[in-house]
Amino acid sequence: MGRNMQGFGMMISKLKKNPKKIVFTEGSDPRILEAASRLLASYFLTPLLVGKRDEVEESAEEHGYNIRGAEIIDPENFEDLDKMVDALCELRKSKNLQPERAREVLKQGNYFGTMLVKMGYADCLLGGATYTTADTIRPALQLIKTSPGHNIVSSCFILVRPSATGENEVLAMADCAINIKPTEDELVDIAIEAANCGQLFGIDPKIAFLSYSTLGSGKGDDVDKMHNAALKAKAKRPDLPISGEMQFDAAVSPRVARTKCPDDEVAGHANVFIFPDINAGNIGYKIAQRMGNFDAYGPILLGLNSPINDLSRGCTADEVYSMAIITAALAEDGEA
Repeated sequence: MGRNMQGFGMMISKLKKNPKKIVFTEGSDPRILEAASRLLASYFLTPLLVGKRDEVEESAEEHGYNIRGAEIIDPENFEDLDKMVDALCELRKSKNLQPERAREVLKQGNYFGTMLVKMGYADCLLGGATYTTADTIRPALQLIKTSPGHNIVSSCFILVRPSATGENEVLAMADCAINIKPTEDELVDIAIEAANCGQLFGIDPKIAFLSYSTLGSGKGDDVDKMHNAALKAKAKRPDLPISGEMQFDAAVSPRVARTKCPDDEVAGHANVFIFPDINAGNIGYKIAQRMGNFDAYGPILLGLNSPINDLSRGCTADEVYSMAIITAALAEDGEA
């Protein structure tokens, strides 16, 4: 699981009290099978593996993974396939989807797995070990859709590293993977969802809207966007410490904060960072990961009716295991 962190322990404790079912869309992939075998041994999360039974079982045997207790569902032999076809046609009636075409679509593990969540056969889904991010997210947007009060789906990365105090330093960064050039209002949604996600990991959110300017030191449309978004976020969530626009050094360094914005409650102590666009976000989290020795968990998708998450195609079994716990914890949090 990478570095031991309090947030994972809290998530697992909750899941033990209320176990979930998670769909893996690539059921025969060895990394999925290794993670599934670990989950099955822990009794807090039941893997539902999508794929042909003989292929899944042969792959598990070949690589030495015990998946006894996992549910294996072949899209082409699913006992409720007719019901699923009808449900998919209803969901896509605006596109005039016909039953014959729906059956073809449901042969794809990503669409089939998403419909399992939509119809309540499982609580959440993790895909992307072989699918692209777009192939994982597209069915979620079409079928699961955004939850009430949300206009967009966004993403968050959780970054973790040991600190000098012996406890882990845990940060949240958003949006680093989904929204290319978010508007002011979209940045508000991104910030609030990132803060909520961070709380699952034990973060007490202090949110900084990042810019090349600190509280008016610079000028320009991009500065105005982050300043206005911070004001709107504060108005929407007055219970959360939120500030911006702010340069990164002012956000994280108490010394710099004393010079640039001495009276700001977030400056010098920010732990949730909101980027102006995907360029800054993607570059920023990867610098932290590669040069700052942070473990990065994500992208964690936020704002959907049910948790759907995406893996990197270069993921390890350990990353699959960690992301499965995070995904299921989002399902648990959604019921709270």
